[in-house]
Amino acid sequence: MKGLIVALQFLTRLPTPRIAVSEADFAASMRWFPAAGLVIGAILAGLAWLSLPLGAWTAALLVLIGWVAITGALHLDGLGDIADACGAAHKSRERVLAVLADPHLGSFGAVAIGLQLLAKLVLLHGVLEAQGLLALVWIPLAARIGPLLWTLWLPDLHAGLASRFRRAARPPHLAIWAAILLAAAWFSPGLLATPLLLGAWGLWLNRKLGGISGDGHGGGIEVTESGLLLVALVLA
Repeated sequence: MKGLIVALQFLTRLPTPRIAVSEADFAASMRWFPAAGLVIGAILAGLAWLSLPLGAWTAALLVLIGWVAITGALHLDGLGDIADACGAAHKSRERVLAVLADPHLGSFGAVAIGLQLLAKLVLLHGVLEAQGLLALVWIPLAARIGPLLWTLWLPDLHAGLASRFRRAARPPHLAIWAAILLAAAWFSPGLLATPLLLGAWGLWLNRKLGGISGDGHGGGIEVTESGLLLVALVLA
């Protein structure tokens, strides 16, 4: 349970008990990322259910605001940094790493974040209009399986946040969450697209930048969530 609390403290702005956390505890919290995603999904589905009487567009906007508020825009920040780094990918590796380390948001990042928010708003409207609340519960969990897969698969882009998780990720942890995802797909079949989306992000990131970073994890979570919303909408 300590791992879940640490994961919630890192991935969300939800109130949690104060606990002492070591470097090893922080690294091990990656195993609980999907569980933290399930907490996020349950809150978002509850918010959607409460706000749907106001109309699908209003509910979608409130859910999107809640999504950003709960996560503290952590993954959006990663997506923006990856977009900026890709804008410099034709230059040297040193330039790419410098862009990733720059706390300022560039034009590529601003456009990527704006498009992501717009995409989520439109997709949420469609999913909620089709009463797809169950998919909304599971999508954040599915997307947060990604860091486990990418850590086991991709090399570190640099010695940063992602490298701190590497010693904690193990294939059995990924297998457990994959089995849970498969069971959830019985109720929400669109989740079966998760491996394709996670694999596509990993392949693209490896070819474009040559490895994974904390920003890569965050950006991948955002892209996977939008992809799964799209699949849920198509199936609905």
